[in-house]
Amino acid sequence: MAIKVGDQLPQATFRVMTSDGPAAKTTDDLFKGRKVVLVAVPGAFTPTCDRNHLPGYVTHADDIKAGGIEAILVTSTNDVFVLKAWSTAAGADGKVEMVSDGNGDFAKAIGLSFDGSGFGLGIRSQRYAMVVDDGTVTSLAVEDTPGKADVSGAEALLKALRGEG
Repeated sequence: MAIKVGDQLPQATFRVMTSDGPAAKTTDDLFKGRKVVLVAVPGAFTPTCDRNHLPGYVTHADDIKAGGIEAILVTSTNDVFVLKAWSTAAGADGKVEMVSDGNGDFAKAIGLSFDGSGFGLGIRSQRYAMVVDDGTVTSLAVEDTPGKADVSGAEALLKALRGEG
């Protein structure tokens, strides 16, 4: 069953890139005591993610954070090295934080994974955006297909944060 508004995030371990190299961060490290936007993409550098999804969060990062959001986290089943390269290439460094769910454990635990093996992609995360307040999901928008970034895009999230959507 997929996670829903009002649910607590399950415990999971992500990988993040630090100045000392990859480091583990738990769900508590990332979400406890913070109001955070978590955006999931099926894959770094893939067309929809690279052209339509991440750019909106980079462009609107200041507006989103002005709405009381402490951090914007982007997660994918890509490894931390790929996510760091994507962040740099997209101009996202300092605006969004990339968190790797390399084995898809978090995506599976929240019921938002899909099997892309037929396309040579393995287990991936569905595309979504959620607002998490101290570990509790307060808003969730899941795309119905991986090739869309409409309900989970930055513009839709901003409208929701402003109470417009």
